[in-house]
Amino acid sequence: MEIKFLGATQEVTGSNYLVECDGRKFFVDYGIYQGRDDDRKNKEELFLSPSEIEAVVLTHAHMDHSGRVPFLVKRGFKGKIWATKPTCELLNVLWHDSAHLMKEETAWKNRKNSRKGLPLEEPLYDAMDVEDALKLLSPIEYETENEILPGVEIRAHNAGHILGSSALSITLKEGDKEVCLVSSGDLGQMESIMEPAPAPIKKAHYALIESTYGNRKHKGLADTRAEFRSVVLKALKDKGKVLIPSFVIDRAQRILYELLLMQEDGSLPELPIFFDSPMGVKATELYRRYSGTLSDEVQRFAAKGRDPFAPLGLTYVSSPDESRKINAVDFGIVIAGSGMCTGGRIVHHLKHCLWNPKNHVIFVGYQGYGTLGRRIVDGATELRIAGEDVAIAAQVHTIGGFSAHGDCDDLLAWAKNFETNPLFFVVHGERMASHALATNLQQAGICSMIPTKGQPFQLLAKSVLKDEAPGVTVPEVEVEETEAVLVLNVLSRLLEELRCNLKSDMKMEGIMPLLTSSRTLLEMAGDKAKKMK
Repeated sequence: MEIKFLGATQEVTGSNYLVECDGRKFFVDYGIYQGRDDDRKNKEELFLSPSEIEAVVLTHAHMDHSGRVPFLVKRGFKGKIWATKPTCELLNVLWHDSAHLMKEETAWKNRKNSRKGLPLEEPLYDAMDVEDALKLLSPIEYETENEILPGVEIRAHNAGHILGSSALSITLKEGDKEVCLVSSGDLGQMESIMEPAPAPIKKAHYALIESTYGNRKHKGLADTRAEFRSVVLKALKDKGKVLIPSFVIDRAQRILYELLLMQEDGSLPELPIFFDSPMGVKATELYRRYSGTLSDEVQRFAAKGRDPFAPLGLTYVSSPDESRKINAVDFGIVIAGSGMCTGGRIVHHLKHCLWNPKNHVIFVGYQGYGTLGRRIVDGATELRIAGEDVAIAAQVHTIGGFSAHGDCDDLLAWAKNFETNPLFFVVHGERMASHALATNLQQAGICSMIPTKGQPFQLLAKSVLKDEAPGVTVPEVEVEETEAVLVLNVLSRLLEELRCNLKSDMKMEGIMPLLTSSRTLLEMAGDKAKKMK
């Protein structure tokens, strides 16, 4: 039994883990890369044939976890795709939208390539590939056992991240050996508005835990709402346009709900609110249909006969012509995807609005390294957007408390729910965030490691499950010598690559603190090894 980490290792996008049990192989997530060099990463050839993959299990519908599945089908995958029922319905919306955006982007690139005499490109996948992928979906319910392959069973627990999101308990059986592997997917906040808190999981030998906000704390709910209201009201006082780049799933519905609450208490007048997304209507309708799975607060609001996602003045924008007409509107709120500004209609709104100091941009979600959203948040003064150089004079705000991801305290609380002593693989986070969470776990007496891309790890049926009552100290998970040697080999390779990349004329200010920290950690490991002789 083995797991290989193929994506989202010390980065946030491209989640993909290969699990093998008794010769059978399946993927946990197959997400798209977003940010720098994403085209090359998304089209990378697998080291094995897609036909060798017998199943795919998805934790949720977000594209960085599911977005390459139609590409896998295009390349020959024929197995089942397992996910919760709401996730399956969201995939029908998201994958079609993705294929449409890819078609438009590829057409735009090819017009430029033709003028330059460059080869034409093709999209990662098209609508036909999406239809083929949708035929392979196999919906499951929360908290039920599902045999996806001989010797492999999964159970989905509500992860509290977005509609249909799940953390997965995966039971692997090989002869008389049995291993329980948990994948957190993306975890929501313990105190959430849209979703319930992540369900606790009690037992595992190994657990993958996301670390998107592994080194950050969100503001509390009251402070977050106060900050959002203050920014919105200030922006409206400036008589400008408010752009809110948003993931169309969950985050957009949360913003609509918050705007409605502001209208309910009289702080926000009726004004133009544009939800500029072809799939916005479909996604929001799914949230209404599955409102029984949402948080108690949203359910109580809906029980009064009120639509929690319909503030006064709301217009759903579907066609490109309708979207372009918003450019002529000087005052109002525009909600559009993509959330990281890597594509979608928010890009042309930014192109037309960022130059104006009266306008405001409110980021309500994580901005991955290398994305347009991240560069705006980091204070760029000029950017090239949709082929045009744009000066950035608009006022930029970041409100982290609306994130559908749990912060470092939420992640640690979820990990502490286990009544066993699993080894935690810290994934799905940028380098500093993953290291911070791994350190916090270790300081709490929880075993953890940060895998590298492509690293295999043998899953052993070690006695890490506690027979004692919760709270009794448990020995650390035994890691075979071969695993330690493997990590040392990776370190050796990384050091050699670093030596090759370093040049005498480089400025070392940004590198030396990292090298010094690495030296300290290695010295600590060496001291511990000596004491264990």
